[in-house]
Amino acid sequence: MALRQQLIQKLEQRLSPQQIQLMKLLQVPTMELDQRIKQELEENPALEEGQELEDDDFDQQDDYDDDNDDFDLSDYLDDDIADYKTQANNQSRDEEERVIPLSGEQSFQERLIEQLHLLYLDEKQFVIAHLIVGNLDESGYLNRAIDAIVDDLAFSMNVEATEKEVEAVLALVQELEPAGVGARNLQECLLLQLQRKQDGDIVRYTALKIVEKYFEEFTKKHYERIAKKLEIEDQDLKEAIDEILRCNPKPGGSMREAAKSYQQIVPDFTLFEHEGRLELSLNSRNAPDLKVNRDYENMLRSYAEGAKSSKSDKEAFQFVKQKLDGAKWFIDAIKQRQQTLLLTMGAILEYQEAYFLSGDETKLRPMILKDIADMVELDISTVSRVANSKYVQTNYGIFSLKYFFSESLSTDSGEEVSTREVKKILSDAIEAEDKHNPLTDEKLMDLLREKGYNIARRTVAKYREQLQIPVARMRKEL
Repeated sequence: MALRQQLIQKLEQRLSPQQIQLMKLLQVPTMELDQRIKQELEENPALEEGQELEDDDFDQQDDYDDDNDDFDLSDYLDDDIADYKTQANNQSRDEEERVIPLSGEQSFQERLIEQLHLLYLDEKQFVIAHLIVGNLDESGYLNRAIDAIVDDLAFSMNVEATEKEVEAVLALVQELEPAGVGARNLQECLLLQLQRKQDGDIVRYTALKIVEKYFEEFTKKHYERIAKKLEIEDQDLKEAIDEILRCNPKPGGSMREAAKSYQQIVPDFTLFEHEGRLELSLNSRNAPDLKVNRDYENMLRSYAEGAKSSKSDKEAFQFVKQKLDGAKWFIDAIKQRQQTLLLTMGAILEYQEAYFLSGDETKLRPMILKDIADMVELDISTVSRVANSKYVQTNYGIFSLKYFFSESLSTDSGEEVSTREVKKILSDAIEAEDKHNPLTDEKLMDLLREKGYNIARRTVAKYREQLQIPVARMRKEL
């Protein structure tokens, strides 16, 4: 097929760099916005913190600058070789410079290995124990089979060991702290913890027997069968169950909890009630004072008025112009971000005013992204970016903006209510139920229908799972 040229005229929509920058800033939470601004201040010398000076103040600033030494352009356009280019490295290019990172916290395995050094282990046992500790997951369980560990020792470490020897070392590892570490399943984990507590107490002895012989009945909460087989009263069974529930199902997590870092939530909006009216304010971190550096504006003006004959002058002019444009674009993007945040949150406030005045979750109206997008006349994707990772502080707590969005459900009267209202009623009903005879999904469906909510049993089950509430049988208590 012969090659040919042709002219095609087409219309397409493309996002400008300024629009892309605004979209990225919109979805950034308050905590990350500080870092983003600091990064921009470091990268762009034409941008600086502080309020914009008035013209009179600017004239006074110029008079002050005249008293100082004249601005030397050679300080910014130095043709000398930079210092870092004159540094020598006496290593060849083939030698890789490696930096060993330092860990601030001990890992779970490192703490266990420290305890291994306190045991009387020979060299072979220590190698086996070290491999077992290395195969523990973050919960402290050994999910690798004994025969697989034997193969690892033979092929990876050239150590011949039998399964009996590995199991003997595993028993020593299971004596380390915290109790329950090195277990191969939940039943063994609970047994290890209860065996350490064994001191002749009848309650702990009963708890140990329940986990050892009737673990399946315990997990399914068939308490009547357990009481009948052990020939004990309900009160004795209840005390034994409580003893089991005090055990830690994830012993490895207890050592990680101390080193766990918690994310601090900084609300983007503050909402408070004043004389029956709601007032909304934006966090000051979302409205930083930024301005364009006046020195760079004067520099650009001098370049524009003078002749740019040399190549270096033209490059300097383009550099200064690019930095000034970047600074103005960033300031405009921050201002547009503030306006979009306030506009969107104001629409949410207007839509959910009944809830913000009362704090009653049942008064939340069904609301989706399209409802707010239609009110503020913005695209749904823009509203989604605003709602992402943003928080508002109210008189009733700090909530994510996504909390106020929910689907609708029709009642018998045809009125549309929020699914969050149904979940609240469902949660309250389960909380107030008789734990000896908890409500099944069928009974919960009948209860909601009595209140006028036309809902199916499978929908009740879906909402219950979203609330992370187990089935009726698993909620049963003695």
